[in-house]
Amino acid sequence: MIDRNIIRALVVETPSVPGNLGKVATAIGMAGADIGEIETVQVGTTSTLRNITVHCENEEQLKEVLKAIRGLKGGIRLHAVSDDVLRAHEGGKIQMKSRLDVRSLADLRRVYTPGVADVCRVIQKDPEKARLYTGIGNSVAIVTDGTAILGLGDIGPVAGMPVMEGKAVLFDRFAGISGIPILLSTRDPDEMVRTVKNIASGFGGILLEDIGSPHCFEVEERLKRELDIPVMHDDQHGTAVVTLAAVISACKSAGVNLKEAVVGQIGLGAAGMAICRMFMAYGVRQVLGADKSDVAKERLAEYGGEPVGTLQEITERSDILIATTGVPGLIKEEWIRKGQVILALSNPKPEIEPETALRAGAAYAADGRAVNNVLGFPGIFRGVLNARVPKITHEMLMAAAEAIAESTKEGELVPHPLNPRVHELVAQAVETVAQKKKS
Repeated sequence: MIDRNIIRALVVETPSVPGNLGKVATAIGMAGADIGEIETVQVGTTSTLRNITVHCENEEQLKEVLKAIRGLKGGIRLHAVSDDVLRAHEGGKIQMKSRLDVRSLADLRRVYTPGVADVCRVIQKDPEKARLYTGIGNSVAIVTDGTAILGLGDIGPVAGMPVMEGKAVLFDRFAGISGIPILLSTRDPDEMVRTVKNIASGFGGILLEDIGSPHCFEVEERLKRELDIPVMHDDQHGTAVVTLAAVISACKSAGVNLKEAVVGQIGLGAAGMAICRMFMAYGVRQVLGADKSDVAKERLAEYGGEPVGTLQEITERSDILIATTGVPGLIKEEWIRKGQVILALSNPKPEIEPETALRAGAAYAADGRAVNNVLGFPGIFRGVLNARVPKITHEMLMAAAEAIAESTKEGELVPHPLNPRVHELVAQAVETVAQKKKS
């Protein structure tokens, strides 16, 4: 998920007078933008120079931010506006590197010819040895057709490559897994399935990423059925895992019994449908769903959920309401019931602002800024690769969600995504369930 579409680093100088940094922060906030990192670059005798990262919805909002800062009095100066995001992506974010150094002929003979032939023969006799003597068992293909790139839509696989590289970086950073982007220049499910099956022998798992609905359902279901390595569509199941974790935490804060509650899901695309299935697998008493697509509602009914006709009805009937539509302001304040838990997860603007929902009587309300899939997919794949199981099951996904929820501090929705301990706990929980399935 993404908080803002435009990210810029502003170099701002403020005289060394208390309150000047606050004036800058207020100006940014009043323009409707978010502040990311604030880095002190230089502290002088009379002034301080800082890099302030701002997140804006669009170029117009960025212009408003710059105008507001430039309009500040008292010697506050905007020196430069730089795009750190583009600079960080120059040359790509990943590369293939050797784990072994080659400095002598003896090294060369061990890693390549003639020594490598012995390893090939070992694997030929016992293909399972490839997990031990090659990187296959620690590699995951990150596969996309570019039809549903995070918050941007159908922009194609090449334009979506920075997202795939980002996933690879996170795999490496939090799980020690080699993520390899695979860009598919086809949207035909038959061709997509055939292509992935043809390359699957070189990987320990397949992560489907940013593939649009409805063909994402067919592609994932067929690959899970026809491959003997773990397959997961992150937009479906990764989102569902982190959402379940967030709802578990929210229910603790609000004093709501999740399994006895009625959960309503607005939006039955890839993420919404997976969220419904996850809650049903978790044992929630009743799961309602609303969507403008009759096909989506029929699919929900097939899975055991209850389609609902109107947004007002699903809002009024639900104890816990989740929305993943991408439509800001979709949920009306007057529909909210007292004591509800509301998670409006669309970014950059939620279906209802948390403050509005709380004012209307909700016991707990949050938007999607904290609900980040990075909390799920690295640890999930680390766990299944360690266990060497061929499938990712709902039991494993629920274990991941519970591990995330247990790592969440009181009063928070989910833990910090950069906490390495969270990813370790997710991996351990998934591996434990996977090992039980094997025995």
